[in-house]
Amino acid sequence: MPSPQETHVHPDLPVVPPTRRDEVAAAGSELIGGPFGRWARSGGGPLTPVRVVALVAIGMFALGMVQKLPCYNWAWFRGTSSQYTHACYSDIPHLFLARGFADGLIPYFDRLGGDMEYLEYPILTGLFMQVAAWITGPFGGDVQSREQAYWMVNAGMLMVCAAVLAVCVARTHRRRPWDALLVALAPALALTATINWDLLAVALTAAAMLMWSRGRAFACGLLLGLATAAKFYPFLLLGPLFLLCWRAWRWRQFGAALLGTAASWLAVNLPVMVMAPEGWKKFYSFSQERRIDFGSFWLIITQRTGVDIDVEAVNTYAILLMVLACAGIAALALAAPRRPRFAQLAFLVVAAFILTNKVYSPQYVLWLIPLAALARPRWRDFLIWQGCEVMYFLGIWMYLAYTSSGNKQGLPTEGYQFAIVLHLVGTLFLCAMVVRDILLPERDPVRRDGSDDPSGGVLDGAEDVFALGRGAHPPQHAAHAVEGPRVEWGVGRDVRRDAVRD
Repeated sequence: MPSPQETHVHPDLPVVPPTRRDEVAAAGSELIGGPFGRWARSGGGPLTPVRVVALVAIGMFALGMVQKLPCYNWAWFRGTSSQYTHACYSDIPHLFLARGFADGLIPYFDRLGGDMEYLEYPILTGLFMQVAAWITGPFGGDVQSREQAYWMVNAGMLMVCAAVLAVCVARTHRRRPWDALLVALAPALALTATINWDLLAVALTAAAMLMWSRGRAFACGLLLGLATAAKFYPFLLLGPLFLLCWRAWRWRQFGAALLGTAASWLAVNLPVMVMAPEGWKKFYSFSQERRIDFGSFWLIITQRTGVDIDVEAVNTYAILLMVLACAGIAALALAAPRRPRFAQLAFLVVAAFILTNKVYSPQYVLWLIPLAALARPRWRDFLIWQGCEVMYFLGIWMYLAYTSSGNKQGLPTEGYQFAIVLHLVGTLFLCAMVVRDILLPERDPVRRDGSDDPSGGVLDGAEDVFALGRGAHPPQHAAHAVEGPRVEWGVGRDVRRDAVRD
């Protein structure tokens, strides 16, 4: 139970120590001396919480690079199944050759040989790949050496993205920087960070959420547009912002975020769209033409029934399921007893996209890690979900080893289907916990001390103007069991500060 001094939102209040609020965090802290003491004081030294989180994230990223050593040294270059049995596959060295970077081709402008005519990644990700190729250029040697150098350069650039991600998450909730350790210590982050280039979009999305939490709506939009230019999914966060701004009647701020998103996305895409339209649209056409692939429940259906579902039909079904999921999230957002937190809705909408999509690559877990840390900062639930994702990570590589090796060593089809189910169940479990926190705000770890929405920016402490059902009635305070003065949700920040002084 929080102390009376911690029951109000005030910028001068101390950082929330997770070892006092979370049993798993308290038990894990025994490795470094035990829980945060009653008379302990934080700050004052060089190792601030944000710096510690950044260093831990870099350390875990480095461990992930070590995990890729068998592939870096030989498995990427000697046969197919070895990179799967060692669970160290990465797209990066293979696409260095397959997408023309080794030959000096310019993505989107130069046509590629083979089945893929142009680079099938969004523009900002393609620029990231090209910059890494330019940096790799001076490295000589044979093809293998150049592929190794390209992976290493990309890993260094992605490590910067991981550090930026950790810092942004740590700063988003001012009083809860230690929640970012969930991101820094996430096993799936270390295992999947260098499979592909998703960390670029993830870091930009985290930076956009940080800007929104500081009330800088246009800057949030600019970063969100850049993130969407690197990967499609960040665009989905405009939906939660729309719903929350609708409920709080903050249309000017939403308009600024929408304008910034459109401006930065167009600034990146328009030049290529005009000068190389065929290459520019390849990402979008490839997404539509891609058949049912690894990790989705659609794959289980086709494998269990033996029915090959048409691509157009799958696209239609997936869109319909996503629309239904978004309608449910919208109803939840507008009818909840208290306006949900931005991070909660952002997690739910991205999770819905992942669950309904026709493909789930193992690095897609990176999209959810920072959102989960902000939406449900509970170590037990987070680790349960991460355990499921680690099992899926191992399952897909063992399944590919089984299908690519002549001796059929690895995980058979039924085993891989079980790994997919674990991923789906783990994600649904975390979604259920977030929905419960929205419906029962007193169970929300962030709101338990009387906070409203630390990542909400202008939404934090704002009054509800529009709501449906019971959400239209005055909400019950989340921390009603806490001793001390009653804190009213939805009142202005200045009013709450006056209450603290009184």
